[in-house]
Parts: sequence; C-alpha cells; structure tokens
Amino acid sequence: MRAIEMREIGGPAVLQLVERPTPSVAGPTDVLVRLMAAGVNPVDTKVRSRGPLLPEGLPMVPGCDGAGVVEAVGAEVRGLAPGDEVWLCHGGLGGPVGNYAEYILAEAAGVRPKPPSLSFIEAAAAPLVLITAWEALFDRAGLKPGQTVLIHAGAGGVGHVAIQLAHRFGARVAATVSGPEKASFAHDLGAEYTINYREEDLVQAVMDWTGGRGVDVALDSVGPEVFRSTLPAMAHYGSLITILDPGPQDLKEARNRNLRIGFELMLTPMLRDLPEARAHQGEILDRCAERIARGELRIEVAETFPLEGAADAHRRIEEGHTRGKLVLAIG
Repeated sequence: MRAIEMREIGGPAVLQLVERPTPSVAGPTDVLVRLMAAGVNPVDTKVRSRGPLLPEGLPMVPGCDGAGVVEAVGAEVRGLAPGDEVWLCHGGLGGPVGNYAEYILAEAAGVRPKPPSLSFIEAAAAPLVLITAWEALFDRAGLKPGQTVLIHAGAGGVGHVAIQLAHRFGARVAATVSGPEKASFAHDLGAEYTINYREEDLVQAVMDWTGGRGVDVALDSVGPEVFRSTLPAMAHYGSLITILDPGPQDLKEARNRNLRIGFELMLTPMLRDLPEARAHQGEILDRCAERIARGELRIEVAETFPLEGAADAHRRIEEGHTRGKLVLAIG
C-alpha cells in the first residue's frame, strides 16, 4: 500500500511517500479499513517536528483521523462488516499505524459508522476535532444551557465545531477571530458575538458582552499567552479549558476567581491504552453523527491535498490562520 512515512524528526520534507505492507486482521477486535481520506491536524505537525509520542517510534506513519470502507473485521467485532463506510480516530502517534496511508488496522471501539450525509473528505476531517471539542465543553467544563462560552480561534478546526456544539446545546457563544470574513463565518455557525483579537481588547470586549460578569466557560486552543489573557475575562467560579500546554503561569487571578482549570487531550486513551475511554470517544462520534443527521453540525474543509501532498498540507498548517480543516484525499 502507499503510505506517508517519516524516518526522522524534522520539517515537512521528512514526510515521504513509500510502499508499505498492507496490514491484515490479526486480533479479535481488529478492523481493517481501506482509507479514502485522512484529516491533517496541528498535532501531526508537532509529532513530525518533535518526535513520536509512543514507544514504537520511528519509522512511523502520521495521521490521527480518517474515513474509509471496512475491508475485514476480527471474530469478536459486532456492528461492523466489510463494505461499511466508517470514520475513526486511531494511530498516528508512533510506529506503522497512522491514517496517511491507503489502509489502517484499528481497534473496533474507535471505528464508527460514517454519517451518510458526509463525504469521505468531510468525515475524515472530523473525528479528532469533534472529540476534542465535546470532551472540553461537556466532560471537562460541564457546560450547561444558558451559560456564556468563549471559544478562541473560532474559525479553526476545533473552534468551528465547538461553536456549533455549544450553540445547539443552548449556550450563548462568543468567539475570537482574526478578521471580518472569519467573524461572518463564526456568526453563521452560531456565535452571537465575535472579538477581533487583532483590534480589540479581549477582556473589555468580554465584559461588554457579559455586562461585566465574565464568561462561564472558555476554551483555549491557541497557547500560553491566550490562556493568560483569558483569566481576567472569566466569571467567578467559571471553567477555563485548554487543549495545549499553558506553560508557566501566574494563577493568582485564577485562584481569586475560584476557577476550574481543565486540560483536554483527546489522545490520552491512545497514549495510555485506556479501553473504556476509547469506547467513550466512539460514543461521542455516534452522538455527533446524530447531530449531523439533524443538520445541527457541519464540518468545514478548507482545502484538500493528494496523499503525496502531505508535506504541503503541513506547511499550510504551520503558516497559521487556516479556516476549518485540511484533508488528504486518498481513495
């Protein structure tokens, strides 16, 4: 099979198209998927430039999420059969299992029926960001209807689905954006208020929107400086969730506001081999599929690349300010 492989840590040029053996079902809960598309995520660029996260190490096939057609299943797999169209989040953290390839062998718990209304391209873009946004908002922050939510990078991969999930749940949503076009996009997704972080003071804008109270929940997907600047924009007893390492922080203001600080890393079930957590993430995909079927959730794909264009996709992500997701078209 064709696959993108990295044999050393470095820039996008280390991603090389190679021929690898096609995997086959070996265990009772294995599912072999012929991939039609693979999502490209910022974590892929970090693994490429910093190194694998699993002991299997190099050489490795990147790519954490994808969509395709079931080719074969293990003896204990229920609910999936050859020919089924599926989406999944599995692999891409070290060793030969990743989605930048024509086939992937995955655990059944994380392989779910693809929403029929989504193309393979759209479905491949979705699993990692959907699980991240869902766990951050509902599992970590305990979001409640009527609460105010601040979504940073509202036009980005995680941000654009987080806006929709929070809005449809009955929360009031504000989002940070970099300009008028992305503000319009965020409004279309359900944000009632947008903040141009290049031109507006974040804290003042949030306080104007909330009548001086601050937001109940904030989701940071940008980094330490944004995490720091968000602390004084929080309501007392609020929840600030970050999907990144916030680095050294002065948390005095967080303590004075009695904030709940939460971390969201949807890769944990793969990194620590937690079967129950993997099953929970599969259930999240099923619940998101229901929302997609009702027209309550859409996936924005900014650009597609051929499999051999993986390096170009990484360069595009590292340029920053991508709207929605990037995808590799494989099938």
